[in-house]
Amino acid sequence: MKHSKRFKELKEKIEELYDISGAIKFIKKSSTSKFDETIEIAVKLGIDPKKEHVRGASSLPHGTGKTKRVLVFAEGAKAKEAEDAGADFVGSDDYLKKIEGGWLDFDAIVATPELMPKISKFGKLLGPRGLMPNPKIGTLTEDVGKAVQEVKAGKVEFKMDKGGCLHSPVGKVSFPENKLQENIAQFLKSVWSAKPSSAKVKNYLKTVYLSSTMGPGLKLDPKSIDQSLQS
Repeated sequence: MKHSKRFKELKEKIEELYDISGAIKFIKKSSTSKFDETIEIAVKLGIDPKKEHVRGASSLPHGTGKTKRVLVFAEGAKAKEAEDAGADFVGSDDYLKKIEGGWLDFDAIVATPELMPKISKFGKLLGPRGLMPNPKIGTLTEDVGKAVQEVKAGKVEFKMDKGGCLHSPVGKVSFPENKLQENIAQFLKSVWSAKPSSAKVKNYLKTVYLSSTMGPGLKLDPKSIDQSLQS
């Protein structure tokens, strides 16, 4: 991958380790893009992805800076509940037909358990995109109103990849530093809570990096991570 001259210049200024506050300051100072860059966190887990799997969700207190479009599969009173909660699309067979035709103009799906058998038929299409409703992350539920509100408020999902890493947006460069710190702390706590009970390792959060859309990754100091977990 070929990087820009600016990217290379920034990389030369990077220190070996950053506390969370220092990383945020560096990213905010070095961001010169004409758009509001997203700040992303990347976590390398100290577990074997062939033996363990980590998946979950985190309700960031200040959201990600992006409003998600939510599709809800529900009928009757539950459909009304989803509409009242602010869902962008609500239905059943009508939206399944649209998806079958290639429509994917949404960011998250919430569904009631009774409709899951119909949705499961589209697993090969929705699964790889991280769109399948799942009880572990609160998107397959009878409480569709609450689920829609959480997604709209900034709930993010995380899923460990084959390399043992997981990634998530934690805000925008324009966010105040304290709000970014609180989002990052909440995300790390959520990942820690998702630690498999059988994972007997001390360095569960092996390495953590912060980066902006156009910037290089900054490695976080483990001491700063521990402080964030205890906050």
